[in-house]
Amino acid sequence: MTHWTAFDIPSQHGRTAVVTGTGGLGLQTAMALAKAGANVIIAGRNQLKGMAALNQISKTVANANVAYMTLDLASLASIDAFVQQIQASHSSIDLLVNNAAVMTPPKWQATADGFELQFGTNYLGHFALTAGLLPLLRKGNQPRVVTVSSIAARSGAINFGDLQSQKDYKPMSAYSQSKLACLMFARELQRQSDAAHWGIQSIASHPGISRTDLLINSAGPWSSQGMARRFLWFLFQPAPQGALPTLFAATSAQANGGAYYGPDKLSELRGNPASAKFPPQSLDESACARLWTESEILTDIVYPGNLQPKSMSAGLPFFQ
Repeated sequence: MTHWTAFDIPSQHGRTAVVTGTGGLGLQTAMALAKAGANVIIAGRNQLKGMAALNQISKTVANANVAYMTLDLASLASIDAFVQQIQASHSSIDLLVNNAAVMTPPKWQATADGFELQFGTNYLGHFALTAGLLPLLRKGNQPRVVTVSSIAARSGAINFGDLQSQKDYKPMSAYSQSKLACLMFARELQRQSDAAHWGIQSIASHPGISRTDLLINSAGPWSSQGMARRFLWFLFQPAPQGALPTLFAATSAQANGGAYYGPDKLSELRGNPASAKFPPQSLDESACARLWTESEILTDIVYPGNLQPKSMSAGLPFFQ
């Protein structure tokens, strides 16, 4: 995979991809997939940003087959509605890119279902979305699920006693936990797929440090993180470069299920796609399995093949 670039993406004609996130890395991922011929569905909560993404891709990619659909990962009801729309319009899906994220809101905020905003959006939202789309993915052609983590996962810890950071909310700690959870989910999803013979490759990626508006939009332009992006811009790689590990994971024949990819230079901060180093805490298989079980309980969603379905009394979406 030495010096792998977007020019190495194989033809994606005939493949249908769902990419969460309307800007930054999500936009660049969707654009590259569209250039390669994929039918791309961009999923995000802001319709104006979604339509702007469509217009940008359409202006850049001749005959792009791309659509926007509303999806708020901070709402299980919105995820359920999105899944129903996809099921009504598509018989299969070949690729799901779990990319969208929120980062370091200064104060504790809750999702529509009462989860801490970062853990609920970045992780639990994608956990629920993947469950809902799993039947269509299983019908796909060599289906893959790519879940985007972060170098912040290195300092992350899963606090099973306070997953929602209600006792002690620190913005960056909560973000790191959410991104570690994404990485652990990717590993556990591969294990579950292997055990249940779903035929799905689950792969994780991270972008290093890229020039996107994620920090500025969340923590604020004058936060320490926002100022770093504004005034130390030369330390960060462009968003198209940051999207390459995800695109490698999503399209390359060299990408392996259960693997993790990121940039190859400066301790994985920038560069071309290469195998990334798993943080030790992400390799704890019992913790990965426990997180999966806790996530099913929190969302009231049971993946197919699990032995004991949970009660539907809470009225939350149930995918099987």
